Amino acid sequence: MAQANLVNDRLTIDTSWDNIVIVDNFQSIRGGYTLDTTGFTPTFIRAGHPIIEETATGILKPMPVSNATTFAALPAGHTYAGVAIHSDFTKRPMAGITVRGTVNHIAFTNASAAGKEGYYSYTPILAAIKAALPLVDFRGDR
Repeated sequence: MAQANLVNDRLTIDTSWDNIVIVDNFQSIRGGYTLDTTGFTPTFIRAGHPIIEETATGILKPMPVSNATTFAALPAGHTYAGVAIHSDFTKRPMAGITVRGTVNHIAFTNASAAGKEGYYSYTPILAAIKAALPLVDFRGDR
């Protein structure tokens, strides 16, 4: 007789940087969104990770990465849609997405430099994402 395991695997994720990276969330996409993670290989989508939209379909995805520390270029036919509010596993891609608030992009970049998994450098995309999301204030701590 076939048997099924009805107990989910125990999942643990370090969310200690979430409140450091997402300083304020004044407005978000109502109800959140399930992201299309096809081809996205990192284990985590961290708070502060840019979310992009495929303009032809309206499908939201995590911003692609080029290596363990850097975001890739924005794919053709995509725009910036917002920023992930909380950290979660890529295999469970349910995301709260801020469209108006404050993101400490320097802390996100510094976590990347410190070798924390799932964090990337904002440097190559900062000017473009600031222009695309004018209601999100990308500002580091003083």
